[in-house]
Amino acid sequence: MVKNIVRDRLLLAIKSVDATIDDLYLANDLIDTLKFNRSRCVGMAANMIGVSKKVIIFEDENKNYVVMFNPIIIKKEMEYETEEGCLSLEGVRPTKRYKKIKVEYLDFEFRKRNKSYSGFTAQIIQHEMDHLEGIII
Repeated sequence: MVKNIVRDRLLLAIKSVDATIDDLYLANDLIDTLKFNRSRCVGMAANMIGVSKKVIIFEDENKNYVVMFNPIIIKKEMEYETEEGCLSLEGVRPTKRYKKIKVEYLDFEFRKRNKSYSGFTAQIIQHEMDHLEGIII
């Protein structure tokens, strides 16, 4: 189901808690909401639709939607400075990112996965994971 985008900075600043198997429904809500906002958004965190759980979605380099439950960056390389916007906020802000990251996460079946990402996809993941920590970019 397409959900409204949260724009309240106080709500976005709340740290998310671990997702459980009962939160699988969030994947469909995030997919529907990201598809609806596709023209202006390439990733989302669950708190952007009002649920403070550690779930993110992004569009990868192959235009596939990837949902991660409880993602953790376990490796990062090549720091750089950039600017980013956010569907929840107006304008762009400066931030630091890494060109290469390795992420550990749970998939749709709550199986542990590890995957490396680089470039713009890595940047999207880092932005959405900031949301999980209540960091507003």
